[in-house]
This record gives sequence, structure tokens and C-alpha cells, in this order.
Amino acid sequence: MSTATANGNDDDLRSRGQQSPLASQRAKQSSAPTEANRTGRFTGYFPLGYKEGFSQWWANVPSAKAEHAVMSYIPYLKQPPTHTQTGKTVPSETPSTSSFSETSGDKVSAVQTHSNSDPYGPRQWHSKLVKLSGKNRALNEFSVERIDEEIDQNLVMLHGYGAGLGFFYKNFEGLSRVKGWKVYALDLLGMGRSSRPPFKLNAKDRQQSITEAENWFIDALEEWRVQKKIDRFTLLGHSLGGYMAVAYALKYPGHLNKLVLASPVGIPEDPYAVNAEMPEPQDSTLANEFTQDQQVDVKDSSNPQIPESTKTGDNNNFLNARSKAQQASNGSDKTPPPRKPLPIWLTYLWDANISPFSLVRWSGPLGPRFVSGWTSRRFSHLGPEEAQALHTYAYSLFKQRGSGEYALAYILAPGAFARSPLIRRIQGVGRQYLQPDGSITSSVESAGRKRENGVPIVLMYGENDWMDIAGGYAAEQKLKEEKAKILSTATAEERKSDNGSAKVMVIKKAGHHVYLDGWEEFNEVMREEMEDVSRRRKQA
Repeated sequence: MSTATANGNDDDLRSRGQQSPLASQRAKQSSAPTEANRTGRFTGYFPLGYKEGFSQWWANVPSAKAEHAVMSYIPYLKQPPTHTQTGKTVPSETPSTSSFSETSGDKVSAVQTHSNSDPYGPRQWHSKLVKLSGKNRALNEFSVERIDEEIDQNLVMLHGYGAGLGFFYKNFEGLSRVKGWKVYALDLLGMGRSSRPPFKLNAKDRQQSITEAENWFIDALEEWRVQKKIDRFTLLGHSLGGYMAVAYALKYPGHLNKLVLASPVGIPEDPYAVNAEMPEPQDSTLANEFTQDQQVDVKDSSNPQIPESTKTGDNNNFLNARSKAQQASNGSDKTPPPRKPLPIWLTYLWDANISPFSLVRWSGPLGPRFVSGWTSRRFSHLGPEEAQALHTYAYSLFKQRGSGEYALAYILAPGAFARSPLIRRIQGVGRQYLQPDGSITSSVESAGRKRENGVPIVLMYGENDWMDIAGGYAAEQKLKEEKAKILSTATAEERKSDNGSAKVMVIKKAGHHVYLDGWEEFNEVMREEMEDVSRRRKQA
């Protein structure tokens, strides 16, 4: 860990040993509730001290080194092969020889673990920047491949808004245990450690702007797939990555074996997001992403409103959403009090395309302190050193040049509601007409073209998720209705070959970041879904 992240108070550092600055600040707050009044009203929101924040800003830890520190927590992989090219640069014929740590340089080859030290191995771990067409376009890729066995299935993982593939560090080992699979994680274009080309739109109207913003990400994913010569794969997307996974499935059909949406953003419909020129939507629980303490959500409590019978399978009924909807239709349910609108200043900044990361970059030495307002709560359930590594990694990504983040204002309105809700179009996933070359454009009548025979879709939410899980159930219902409609006129052979399905699952004691908060259960569920894909392939 960089010495620049050490606590500036020597006495406090000695008394707390290896405790991170964020952890020590949190301890101060819990033991002395009036500390915020003595040191400033914002201390409770931004626990990192000014001195520590300045030290982190001055150290300017490269994102490659920060990613390396996070990946080092992967079992059996204490020296991950993190490449140093990131941000503004793309791969070159002569890689830089500058090092991101004291012992490893840029020319890092794949790392192999062997069966004598890795009970689920041997496996190969590799990090690279995959160059795409055009100027300054490349995707950061991390992969885990099983050695000495045939690989016939691929899992591709997409992170959420402002995050990076490093946040999946608790999943790589567990998911790569499945035989016959290769696991990929990608940083979306313009985010994480992928290249950051300028984001520009040429569209003139609202819908074209939304489509162009979506294409900016998913066209890069499709180009990566073609370059990797992957015909079909399983796609896992978290939050914004889940939104983009649906958009990808609709634009580039015929390539998915299964779609897993982990707390996806943008499913439910909101009238403000869809209709208003300057939207002021109701206050969604997006604020909880910055205010909720994961220590409470993950370790200390389980949502008492969810019966145990609803947490284990396909028929989960989160917060009794179905029964409540029925009660509401009968007029027997009490109407919840109206939520306050978002602050006008926040709405203005959002629609002016001023992202939270812009504020971090503009704030200079205060940047690490601002970021601590999120990381101190988001990673509060982890050990202090692990939480510190993730804080440094997050700040190293947030401070980079703005790029893909500017697309968000065209896709989502303030409050995390989609301007083009997925609930309007998710039923088309796995049900589109195809050309022999895989395209969806054709002058041939629909009756003369081949149609996709469905894609299994899993919607996964955390038990304490701030995302609207009712939207997941609505999507499940819409997908099942579409399947019933299509099969009503299908032949017996078409019915037998149909792969379409939809289910909602809840990960216990997890919040929005289900893959991290409830990583053990998440990995177990994902392994079962991957095995299901393998079984389907053998039966086909």
C-alpha cells in the first residue's frame, strides 16, 4: 500500500496499528458523536481528514497500481498481471517499461496457478488493453482461463456507472471454478481503465440521442466480441452494465446464451424521466447509495420485511410486491407519503452534464476527501486495508479524464430513472428475427426469416437493494407474457427448442452491489447458472 495513504496523525497511527485513515475516522465518529460539530458539519459525510486527503492527492497513485492492489486480494494470485497502459493511451508496439510497483513492470505476461497450490486450477490470469478501431478506443480486459481443458463457454462481466472491473475481485476466483468456462471482465469504453475518447453526440432529437449514447458503449462491446472470435457467450451486467447488456442483446441478437442482470438500472418507467425536458423526478432511493452504511446492510441486519420463503428461488416476492399491488387495486393498501423532489441544483448539474467525477477532478486536493464520503460507507463491511485499497482504486478512476460518464445524462434522468425505460423493450430480448449473417435488418418478410428461440434471463437483486426490485418483477412478467404469445402459434418443434425464461432472485444481506456485498451466495448462484448453460448446450 502506498505510504501516501498513511494517516497524517502519527500518534493516532501508532495507536491504531494497521488501521486505515477511513477506518480511524469512522471510529472517531462512533466513539464521539459530537466530533462533527467540533471539526466541521461535513465531517460525517466526508470522513477522510484534510491532511490525509492532500497526501493521497499528492501521491497521485496510478490507476494500474491501484487496480493491482485490489486484485492482490484474489486467492492464489498475490501478484496479478495488471498492465500499466490506461486512460488516454492505447496499446503500442513498444510498451512502456515504467513500473506501477517496486517489483513489477509493464511487460507482464499471464500468470498461471498450478493444481498443487490452486485446488481449482490450473488457471491462467491475464490483463490486457484490447485496441479497437478508430482513434483512442480500447477496452481494459481481465480474464481467467482454465488450462488443459476444452473451453466452450464464455462469461463476460460489465461493471456499473463510474466503477471498474476491479470491483469484481471477489468473483473471479469463484466463477472460474466452473469447468469449460473462460471468464472475462471488461471496463466499459470511457470508464475504468479503458481508453477515454471524447464523448460526442450528433443526434438532434431525444430518442436519437438516447440510442446514440447507448451505441457508444455497446458497439465497442460488439467489436471486442468480433475481435475475440466469440460466437456466443453469457453476459452479466451490474447496474448501468445491466442496462447496457439489455441494449446489446436488442441491437446484436443471436450471440447470448444467457443474460444475467444484477440490480440493473433503468427498468421501471417514471413519467418525469420520460416526458420532462428538465426532469425533476421523485426522489428515488439512489441517495441511499451514498448514505447507507454497508456495515448495517451486510453484517448486522437482514430486511425483516422479507419472509425467508421469498429469498431462495424463482418465485421471490420482494417486499410482498405482488400482494401489495393486489391490495392497492382493491383500495385496501395505504398510499405511501409523497417523496420530496430532487434538489433543483442537483437536477441542474445533471442536465448540464456535470458529473460527480467532474467535481472530484475540479476539487483538486479535496478530491480524495469527497470520494471518501462514498467509499467509507460503501466498503464499511470490509477490513480496513481492503477498504483502503478499494478507496484508492475508486479515486484513481474518478480523477481520470471525463469520457463515458457524459453519456449518462442522455440515458438516465436524475434519480436513476431511464429516459427510455427497459420495461418498454426488454420483452424483445431473445425474440428478434435474424438474417443468416446475424443482422436484424432484412427486406425479407418476417415469416421467411429465422427468429431467436429465446434467451434465459436472470434478474438478481440485493435484499437491501435501493434499486426498484418491483421493476424486476414487472420485467419477468412481461418476458413470460411475450413467450406465451409467441408459443401460442408455434409448432411442437419450436416449443421444444424454446429457451426463453425469466426469473427474479434475491441475494440475502446484500445491497445494490450484490456481487460484492453477498459475494459468496452470488458466486454460488452464478455457478449454478453457468452449469445450466453448459447442460443446455449438451442437450442441444
